[in-house]
Amino acid sequence: MLDDFTQELHPRWSQTCLGPGTIALHESILRMALPEVQQGTYADAQIDDYGKLARKDFPWQPPLRMEVRARTSHPSATPASTAHDSRMLRGTAGFGFWNYPFSVRGDILMLPEAIWFFYASPPSNMALVPGLPGWGWKAQVVHSMRPGALLATIPTALATGLALTTGRTRPASRWLQRLSGTQEALLNTNLLEWHTYVLEWHANAVLFWVDDEPILRAPNPPTRPLGFVAWLDNQYAIATPRGVLRFGTVSSGPQWLELDSVRIDPL
Repeated sequence: MLDDFTQELHPRWSQTCLGPGTIALHESILRMALPEVQQGTYADAQIDDYGKLARKDFPWQPPLRMEVRARTSHPSATPASTAHDSRMLRGTAGFGFWNYPFSVRGDILMLPEAIWFFYASPPSNMALVPGLPGWGWKAQVVHSMRPGALLATIPTALATGLALTTGRTRPASRWLQRLSGTQEALLNTNLLEWHTYVLEWHANAVLFWVDDEPILRAPNPPTRPLGFVAWLDNQYAIATPRGVLRFGTVSSGPQWLELDSVRIDPL
């Protein structure tokens, strides 16, 4: 499957524009954009290929190769960024595969499974891997729906309680990673420039590259059917080893995510 957006959007894509979010084609570029948005108003611009499908009918399984050429209007958050920094891309954005765990189409709620390039800005703090910030531009695999995750539930709860009472978060961080099955690498890519993002999803591992540079090898990935999604929104999420769980929206100025091409090939 190749869509280089030369004439019109490929018929396989479902388009979602929530709030003031927009999707437009111009000179072979797909732009998902948000205007100025105030906190408390949710805005989203998204394409996906699971549309009205039941989760069991999602179209992609390993082995496959995905290649996306993309850029954004604003740079990624940096270690010095604050939750109110208007110079960075705000909210969340990305592209890749997931199981749409919060489906409103009649499927039961599930824990998340994802293989994608994912961005989140402060105040997001999804601290799922010890030693890495809970925000930023990442190559990421989340594999919560696996037998080992159930075994980690009680130790994670106990370690989180310990973190709340003593401030010792390292044990909770390790158990939170085991519970979510998250593997990730923080990227220092200049989001303002065009880059080629590639992942190869095999049954035993996922390999990530940016501009032919290897970024991450993540063993034991999800193998259930997943759907492709690319999006930009103004949401944030917080999930920390101290047991903090919170969601919301952030204010932002005009911003966009542009795709020059999407290619997905079975291997």
